[in-house]
Amino acid sequence: MYKILVINPGSTSTKIAFYHDHDLAWKEEIKHPSEVIKQYATIYDQLDMRTELVEKVTFEDHGEKYEDLSVVMCRGGLVPEYFEEDGTMHRVSAGAYVVDDYLIDTLFHRPINNHASNLACAIGDKIAKKAGVKAYIYDPVTVDELDDLVRITGIRHIKKRGQGHNLNMRAAAKKVCEQKGWDYNTKNLIVAHLGGGSTVSLHHNGRIVDIVSDDEGQFSPERAGLVPIYLLLAWMKKDNIDPMDMKEILSKKGGMIDWFGTADAYEIEKRGIAGDKECEDIYNAMALSIARAVSRLACYVGGKVDAIILTGSIARSKYLIDFFRPYAEWMGPIEVIPGENEMQALCDAGVGLLDGTETAKVYGPNM
Repeated sequence: MYKILVINPGSTSTKIAFYHDHDLAWKEEIKHPSEVIKQYATIYDQLDMRTELVEKVTFEDHGEKYEDLSVVMCRGGLVPEYFEEDGTMHRVSAGAYVVDDYLIDTLFHRPINNHASNLACAIGDKIAKKAGVKAYIYDPVTVDELDDLVRITGIRHIKKRGQGHNLNMRAAAKKVCEQKGWDYNTKNLIVAHLGGGSTVSLHHNGRIVDIVSDDEGQFSPERAGLVPIYLLLAWMKKDNIDPMDMKEILSKKGGMIDWFGTADAYEIEKRGIAGDKECEDIYNAMALSIARAVSRLACYVGGKVDAIILTGSIARSKYLIDFFRPYAEWMGPIEVIPGENEMQALCDAGVGLLDGTETAKVYGPNM
């Protein structure tokens, strides 16, 4: 039996789970109160504190033993593309990467953005070394397998990047393929991760070749999505809004928050069903914006879509799925894998690495 520890840090908590092979033995969410977080100047100063708490919960509270561990699986963090000295770009592809000093140093000193998930591999490395096993990351946010043509925009120095909810989207796609007896590497799948933020992705023959991120398409409970750029610029000029403040509005204060002051999609859904016309219209518009994003991706494969997969927390909404269906089912059958399944996905990847069905890469100059 493989024994697998999974580590997933967030801004105010660290989620951990322990698996026996693919089966969950236990899971915990370690809360980090704001008064504690404020004691640390940077996210990276929290490393020892978070590591000690993970070890306490795992090895003291639950009585696990270091020597019993088979592998430690860690959330990927915001790993940047790698540039060799000759200028050749190597992009992060889907799958597993070995946690080593170079990867840890990159996530601490050269990440695309500072986020608590960047701590995962360092926490995992400390525990893995004590256990005498390896630690890995899998399907980080910055997986970028986009087709070169879809990167090109109408502005020379702006090129599209492949960032999104890759871990959950790939897990949902693989789960549907497993259920149907399909080979993931031969199918055209469009996967929509629907949560506080959202990503819609096209999986073509085993690669995520195109995405619609929530700054260029569908809106969500927290994100503004695509807005008319000329009107946005006019608003910024009129109200003298700083670009970084506008980024905050678009990424954290848009969507349902801007309309209703809450990111609780189910609250808005209930109010709409109860007769609040504005709530009904905005919620329906959000569902329609997801379908429009799906249609943008379907053109890449000439409309030959084997399945449209809805996942994430909002995929639990029967109302949203029923409203979405007539706008999208003409492109392909709709499958629903509700919830955010990152912990299970990391565990499953760990089993694959241990039994040889997954192969890990090394992040760095030789990628």
